[in-house]
Amino acid sequence: MLHKLNTKHAGFTLVEIMIVVAIIALLAAIAVPNFLRSRKRSQATQVLEDLRQIDAAIDLYSIENNKTNGNAIAWADIQAYLKTGTRLYTSSGTDILGNAFTIPTVENSPKVNGTTFAALSDVAPASF
Repeated sequence: MLHKLNTKHAGFTLVEIMIVVAIIALLAAIAVPNFLRSRKRSQATQVLEDLRQIDAAIDLYSIENNKTNGNAIAWADIQAYLKTGTRLYTSSGTDILGNAFTIPTVENSPKVNGTTFAALSDVAPASF
């Protein structure tokens, strides 16, 4: 009664494991820059949306308080015209990157900080 020993070992060779690791590294090298770019793009979109909301708040404030061209506007003046509890309402006039918005006079549109513009200009539209 001889028992035959199983001498064949199951497993992966070193070459097979190296090929799988190389494929995973290649996919990661392709995916990571796309994720970073999409994050910057969403931040730029958020800043543009914040500018639109600030502009609308300035319009509402100036209409309700009879402000004319040349009147300066403070953040506290327009904060009441933003939805309470939102990031923009509690931001104290700063964008998503922490830089202050330029709140102009009544007739001008709000502007982004130069630092924010430099950080997001490669993914933002030309009018940014």
